[in-house]
Amino acid sequence: QVQLVESGGGSAQAGGSLTLSCAWSGFTSSYIENRMGWFRQTPAMEREGVAGIDSNGRITYLDSVKGRFTISKVNAKRTLYLQMNSLKPEDAAMYYCAADPNLRGELRSAAAFRDWGRGTQVTVSS
Repeated sequence: QVQLVESGGGSAQAGGSLTLSCAWSGFTSSYIENRMGWFRQTPAMEREGVAGIDSNGRITYLDSVKGRFTISKVNAKRTLYLQMNSLKPEDAAMYYCAADPNLRGELRSAAAFRDWGRGTQVTVSS
């Protein structure tokens, strides 16, 4: 059974940094985490794709986080990361990690991902 567990959320001031981690387990040879991504959601908005990465090295970012956020993956540690710098109040949200075994698919579309973590909360104060 695939499990994704996020950590690293918390409170930061505007301009500050946080690093989110997503530890995965349960993947087998028949289910490879070909696409992984970070999403965020607030009560006021639908879940949006922040950053995505696939096993071919393709990476994509939400326009509003380009140059500030960096997604990376260390397979040996079975961990996906999201380095968030220059945080803004509008970055505050619940952040979710997602994975899907299908290499073909959108990297920032929530509908294109099968497995999800429970999320980690990010708060940014101005």
